[in-house]
Amino acid sequence: MANGDYSLPEGTHTVILGLGDMNGIMRGKRIPATHWDSICQSGNALSVALFAIDMTCDVWDTPYVNFDNGYPDCHMMPMSKPASIPWEPGVAMCFARAEGMDHKEVPIDPRNVLKRQVERAANMGFEINVGTELEFYLLDPETNQPRDVGIDVYGLGRAAEMEHVIGPIRQQINEFGIPIEQSNPEYAAGQVEVNIRYDAPMVAADRVVMFRTLVKQLAALQGYRATFMAKPFFEQSGNGFHTHYSLWKDGKNILSDGGKLSGLGRNFIAGLQKRISEAALCGSATVNGFRRRQPYTFCPINTCWGMDNRTVAIRVIEGSEASTRVEKRDAGADCNPYLLLATDIAAGLDGIEQGLEPSEMTTGNAYEEEGAEPIPTDLETAISLARGSEWLKDVMGDLMHELYCQQSERELAFFNDYMTNRVTQHERDRYLGNF
Repeated sequence: MANGDYSLPEGTHTVILGLGDMNGIMRGKRIPATHWDSICQSGNALSVALFAIDMTCDVWDTPYVNFDNGYPDCHMMPMSKPASIPWEPGVAMCFARAEGMDHKEVPIDPRNVLKRQVERAANMGFEINVGTELEFYLLDPETNQPRDVGIDVYGLGRAAEMEHVIGPIRQQINEFGIPIEQSNPEYAAGQVEVNIRYDAPMVAADRVVMFRTLVKQLAALQGYRATFMAKPFFEQSGNGFHTHYSLWKDGKNILSDGGKLSGLGRNFIAGLQKRISEAALCGSATVNGFRRRQPYTFCPINTCWGMDNRTVAIRVIEGSEASTRVEKRDAGADCNPYLLLATDIAAGLDGIEQGLEPSEMTTGNAYEEEGAEPIPTDLETAISLARGSEWLKDVMGDLMHELYCQQSERELAFFNDYMTNRVTQHERDRYLGNF
C-alpha cells in the first residue's frame, strides 16, 4: 500500500502513472481518476518485462524474465502527489516505484541501483546534490532533419526563433514541477540544451526520466520531433548528459575548501577516474552512443581532469563555498540516469573511502595529452570492460549487470549483422567504376 498524500488536483479526470525502464524511458499507463483510490491502495499491475526490453520494446529471454516463468507482473506504486500537466487540462502525472508481486523490490529495476548508493552516502554522513544538463535535437518529423541551419551557439536571435517550442518546454515543464534553470541553442542546427536545477540524486534522476518524455510531448504539439539520441548526425555535435556533483556534510560542501577544490574533492575525482572506463556502458549503451566520443567534439576520450576545461572528462568548477562542484562529461543524453548517477557516486565515494589521488591536472588541451588513460570510444570495448568488472557487478547487482550487458551485446550484434549483410554506398562509390 502506498503511504502519503496522493490526492488529485481539482478537475483531474486522468492520471498518468509511470516509471523509468532499463533505458530510462518513461513507461506506464493512463488511469481514470475514478479508479485512482484503488491504485493508491494496491498499485497497478504491468509486466515486469518493462525492465527487460530494449529501446525498441524488443524482449528476449533473461535470467529474471523469460518464457519459462511467463513474463510475470509487478506493480507500480505511486510515490508522489500527482501534478497537473499544464498542456493537458484534466490530466495529472505521478511518478511510481516498482514492487514485485511479493511486495519486495524488483532486482532488475535500475532505480534500486541508485538507491543503494544514496543509502551508502547517507551512512557515510554525506548528502549529495546533482545538477543535470541534457542536450537534444528538435527535428522536422517528416525529414528527421533540423529546420534551421548553422551553429549559432548561445545565439539569442536563434533562441527567439525557437521560442515557440522552447518557451513552452522551459515554462510548462517548470510549472509542472521540474525546476528549469535555463535553456540555450547548442553547437548545431536544431540542437538545444536545457539545465535542470540540482537536487538529491534520486529526485534528479526521476526528473530526467520525466523531463525527456515531457519534452517529446511538447515538441510534438509544436510539430517537431525531439530526440535525445546521442549522435543523430555524425558531422554535427552529439547530445551529451553532463552531471554536476557536490557533497555535503553538516551543512558544508566537502568538495570545497574556501571556494577551491578540497582534498576530499581530489579523492572524489580520483574515484571517478579509476572507474570511468569500466562504467562507460552506463553512459552509452549503444553503438551510436560511442560515436559521440571523438577528439575535438567537446566529448572526452580519456580520463583527464582540469579546472573549467571542456576538453577533459572531469571538469572542476570553483567559485563560492556552495557552488564548487565536479562535472562529469562523458555520458550521452539517451543513457539511463539511475545507472549513470549510481556508478558516478559509487566511484566517487570509493575515492573518498580509499583516499585515492587523481592524475596530474590537465591545464591545456586534453585531446593532446600524451600518456593519458583512454576511455572506451566503441561499444565492443565498453562491453568487454563492463563484463570483466567485478566492481560494476557489485554496484549494479548480478541480475541488473547481466541484463544490461546482454542488451548492449544484442545492440552490437544487430549493428554488425546490418553492416555485414548489405553493400554500402561507400563500396559502390569506391569500387563500382574501378573494377
